[in-house]
Amino acid sequence: MIELFDVHKHFKEPVLRGVSLSVPAKGIYALIGPGAAGKSILFKIIAGLVTPERGSVRVNGEEVVGRREREMMDLRRGIGMLFQNYALFDLSVAENIAFPLRRLFDFSEDEIEARVAERLERVALPGFQDRNPASCSGGQKKRIGVARATIARAPIVLYDEPTAGLDPVTSQKIYNLIREEQRAQESTVMVISSDVNGVLSIADRVGMLHKGRLIFDGTVDEARVCPTPEVNQFVHGLTEGPL
Repeated sequence: MIELFDVHKHFKEPVLRGVSLSVPAKGIYALIGPGAAGKSILFKIIAGLVTPERGSVRVNGEEVVGRREREMMDLRRGIGMLFQNYALFDLSVAENIAFPLRRLFDFSEDEIEARVAERLERVALPGFQDRNPASCSGGQKKRIGVARATIARAPIVLYDEPTAGLDPVTSQKIYNLIREEQRAQESTVMVISSDVNGVLSIADRVGMLHKGRLIFDGTVDEARVCPTPEVNQFVHGLTEGPL
């Protein structure tokens, strides 16, 4: 479970304004909202990559805020993450996928090689170990990102815009893959996406950030009939006025 209590973060301007949120275990939670609403910063706070000015963040009952860097390493072993713009290195596909294992764990080379091969099979990219990500399509890069986010079999996985820039057919394949991986590993998953219809097709619950505040938290069905104008407009793709 992921729990946030009264989380505040600002840079030059406030980004998160008192966000409190509870993400149930072993499901998919979609986090939606317009650009600059604070979604990606919230993910980085959960992963311990950014420290809030105020508030509490608990991952599986353990406080994240205020931890020392060595203690954060222990926490990050339990969190897989796909970053918004691929964040793939100028290394082979295999080295990109294996990166979390080499950085956070002490696996043998045989175990790493076996896990990379298994992940590539799972994301329908068998034999891609020696390729450079630069030679891969956008959809293939996203699949590589999913493989890297799930290779450690972490109980929590965060996906930041996993289908950005992809066509609708490829996007749905990525969403289906995320759902299949969540079920196979029984993980707790959070997904940020601007593709509302796509992400709601796999989500169990949904939250919406707007100007740094959580203005909705509920089921997908509740989101579709929410009377709050900002939620109604965002979920239904309207530019003005409620349904």
